Amino acid sequence: MKLSDLPRRMAAAVERVEDHMPNDAIARRLRELGFVAGEQVEVLAAGPLGAEPLLVQIGFTRFALRRAEAQRVVVRAGAAA
Repeated sequence: MKLSDLPRRMAAAVERVEDHMPNDAIARRLRELGFVAGEQVEVLAAGPLGAEPLLVQIGFTRFALRRAEAQRVVVRAGAAA
């Protein structure tokens, strides 16, 4: 399942970040921010217009991600840390 499809307040674990092209800067940045295999992640809220951006918590840190960025993150729903 993609992070962008994860229901709000459902615990999940990151499986991987998908690269859309060789040397994908966005995917690399997501990994640098902590979106790595096994990390606990949760969607806390979504913006009012087009449900964008998504407020995402990974560990103790919160990020605002565009849906296009969240679609790169593959998660396993219901995973507990």
